[in-house]
Amino acid sequence: MTGSDDRQAGGGVEVVGVRRSFGPVHAVVDMTLQAPAGQVTALVGPNGSGKTTLMLMVAGLLAPDAGTLRVAGADPTTEGAAVRSRLGWMPDVFGAWDALTVAEHLQVFARAYRVPKALVADRVEALLAQVRLTDLAGAPARVLSRGQKQRLGLARALVHDPQVLVLDEPASGLDPGSRVELRHVLRGLAESGRCVLISSHVLSELDELADGAVFVLGGRTVSPDDLGAAHARAGWRLLGPDRAGLAAALAARGLEPVDGPAGALDVALADEHAAADLLSDLVSAGVRLSHFAPTAGRIEQTYLGLTGPGSGRAER
Repeated sequence: MTGSDDRQAGGGVEVVGVRRSFGPVHAVVDMTLQAPAGQVTALVGPNGSGKTTLMLMVAGLLAPDAGTLRVAGADPTTEGAAVRSRLGWMPDVFGAWDALTVAEHLQVFARAYRVPKALVADRVEALLAQVRLTDLAGAPARVLSRGQKQRLGLARALVHDPQVLVLDEPASGLDPGSRVELRHVLRGLAESGRCVLISSHVLSELDELADGAVFVLGGRTVSPDDLGAAHARAGWRLLGPDRAGLAAALAARGLEPVDGPAGALDVALADEHAAADLLSDLVSAGVRLSHFAPTAGRIEQTYLGLTGPGSGRAER
C-alpha cells in the first residue's frame, strides 16, 4: 500500500509560522506545532481559534498565506498528490452520498486512492468490522445516524492505509460505547507508528487519549511558558466521611474550600507539589480522606487556565 510504503521515522505533521486570512478576518495568525509519528496529538482551543482552518491547510484543502507545512515529509501546497497518499482526513461533518450503500462509499474511495483492485474487498470488509458497521454494509447512507456516519467517515479516512490521520471532532454524535471504541482504535493506530492529529471539545476524553496537546487561542499556538503558567491555582477535589472536620482542617491551613459535587470540597492549589504537601499534612493530622484528585484532567485544567476568568485571554 502507498501509505505503508511511505511510513517513516519522523513522518508526522510539522507546521512553522503559518498564517491564513479570509479578507479582513485573520483566522490563523501565527501557528507552529509538531505532531510526531507514533503519537496522538490533541489540538485544543475555543470555537473560532483557527483549529479547523489549520487542519484544512494540513490536508491541502487550503493554501497558507505564509509559513511552511509538512505532512510525512511532503508539502501540501506543492506536493498535493504525495500528501493525499499519506494523509487520511476526517472533517467534523461527514458528507455522504445518500444513494450509495455504506460498503459502496468505501469502495469508491478505495478506487479513488488507487488501492489495488484485488485488495479492495478485503480492505472494505476489515474497515467495516473495525468501525462496527458490518451489519449496515448494504444499507444506503441516508438511513445512518449521526454517530454511524461519523464511524463511516473514520473508515473512509483509513481506506488507503495513511501514515497521518487528521480528525476534526471525530467523536461528535457517538454514544459512550462508541467513544470508548474510538479511543482504542486511535491508540492502536498511533502505536502502529501513525501520526494522529485530533481536534475535540471533549477534553476529558483527550486526557485519556492524547500523548501531547497543542493549545490554540486567537489564531496562535500558545507558548510553553503560557502553558506552564496556566496550571497555576488548579482545582483539587477532596472527600471524606467527616465533611465538617475536613472543611475546618482546610480552613486552618489558609485554604477556602467551596462545595463540590456529592458532598466533596474543592480547593485551589498552586501546583502538584502543593497538592502532595497538603495530602501528606492532612493524613499526618489524622484527617480521613476517601478521595483526593484534580477536579479536571491536565488538558482541561490547562485549557480553563488559558481561557477562563482571570486568564487575561479572550476567545476570538
